Amino acid sequence: MELNNELTPYSAGDVVYVIYRNPHTQSVANVQEAAVVHNPEDPSQLALFLYETYYPLNDEIAVYQTADQAEQAYMSYFGGI
Repeated sequence: MELNNELTPYSAGDVVYVIYRNPHTQSVANVQEAAVVHNPEDPSQLALFLYETYYPLNDEIAVYQTADQAEQAYMSYFGGI
């Protein structure tokens, strides 16, 4: 898994792409656009806003700057299944 790169800073308002697994069906994953926002629980931290939910922006989430990068990673990990 490609981790957040600390050399690539994110700012509130950035649009990024993640590979998102359906929480109800773990065998289903897709590339999804997400917004970088201020974490509502700690405004000094950033979070990802995806499907009406806030996720911490940390090194446990593979974040891609372009949809093409995310699609390439998806194909590498899932082989287009």
